[in-house]
This record gives sequence, structure tokens and C-alpha cells, in this order.
Amino acid sequence: MSGVLAWIIFGLIVGVLAKLVMPGKDPGGMIVTILLGIVGAVVAGYLGRALGFYVEGEPAGWIMSIVGAILLLVLYRAVAGRRAG
Repeated sequence: MSGVLAWIIFGLIVGVLAKLVMPGKDPGGMIVTILLGIVGAVVAGYLGRALGFYVEGEPAGWIMSIVGAILLLVLYRAVAGRRAG
């Protein structure tokens, strides 16, 4: 159970960092942006470890998680922007 809580906290931090890197108005607001950050961080972190790019605890995990969160935010903005426009 503590592992899940750690991933949520880690994802929150990465989501906020991704939002700082990608400023601007998001269609879903700050909560959706942070949730997307959590999902992006978890998926990218898992993929990086599964593909053998790094092991758990290496700094590359943070970088991969932030990149994953940013990519998910870009995709979300593109999809949500099309619906609104």
C-alpha cells in the first residue's frame, strides 16, 4: 500500500513540474493536469524500467517520468483543443 502512495506523491510532484515546464491554460484545469502528470509519470516510469533504460531509483527515472507527463499533457491539449474548437 505504501508503494501506491509513493507513486501518487511522486506523480503529483512530476505533474507539477510538467505544468511548470508547459505553462498555459489547460482545458481541464490544474486538477486534471496533475492527474495527467501522475498517469504520464507512472506509465513512462514503468516503460523505462521494463525496457531496461534504467533501474528503480536512478535519476533517469525522474527525467523519463517528466517527459512522459509532458507528452501526455501535449496529447491532452491537442485532443481537448480540437473538441473545444
